[in-house]
Amino acid sequence: MTTAPCPGIVIEGLALRFGERTIFQNLDLTIAGGQFVALLGTSGVGKSSLIKILAGLSRPTAGLVRSTDGAPLQGRIAYMGQTDLLYPWLTVQQNVMVGSRLRGQKPDLDRAMHLLQRVGLGERAKALPMELSGGMRQRTAIARTLYEDRPIVLMDEPFSALDTITRARIQELAAELLQGRTALLITHDPFEACRLGHHLVVMSGHPATLGAPILVPGNPPRAPDDLHLLETQGHLMRVLTEPETE
Repeated sequence: MTTAPCPGIVIEGLALRFGERTIFQNLDLTIAGGQFVALLGTSGVGKSSLIKILAGLSRPTAGLVRSTDGAPLQGRIAYMGQTDLLYPWLTVQQNVMVGSRLRGQKPDLDRAMHLLQRVGLGERAKALPMELSGGMRQRTAIARTLYEDRPIVLMDEPFSALDTITRARIQELAAELLQGRTALLITHDPFEACRLGHHLVVMSGHPATLGAPILVPGNPPRAPDDLHLLETQGHLMRVLTEPETE
């Protein structure tokens, strides 16, 4: 398990353009080490493009992304995209450990099985992805992300395919296992954001910019009837429903 202090992420002057279209510009944000930040915004505003840049999967048109400790971010990030990207010829267990396999490392069978048990898939460890429901595939991808044991975790709608009860349980698991790590979660769900995030950030506008971080008092995962959660959710809904300016 990671024991060293987790680095934070600094975004400075980030911009992304496709031809004449500017997706976002002048993005500035610091995610402190060990903090869980939830990023919200309407579909198509550029959230997934931003998180792919942070993950090193694409490049911005302008600006930079760096760690707070000055060391390279490469090799210290676990990323989970909107699609599960499971290898169809590998079992659930093998998919969870695929990072070890690709790096030529000895897989940690015990850790993989522990995580599969925690996400409710211990009995499906030998199953192939084609035998799983969409929610099960997503839980496998979550276990794979947690298996990587990175100090920085980036997740793009990781709980979207889960039913309400399973979603709540996996949210609690993620909050537990990501405690002390630096995490950025993209979600369309204000309740989920308020339950898991230390800070909430709204991405809006055309081109998009980032609003000031919103602090959620208390520690995640917050109870569904937590007063701070409910108050922040109300404020967040007002921010999200404000008319966007060009």
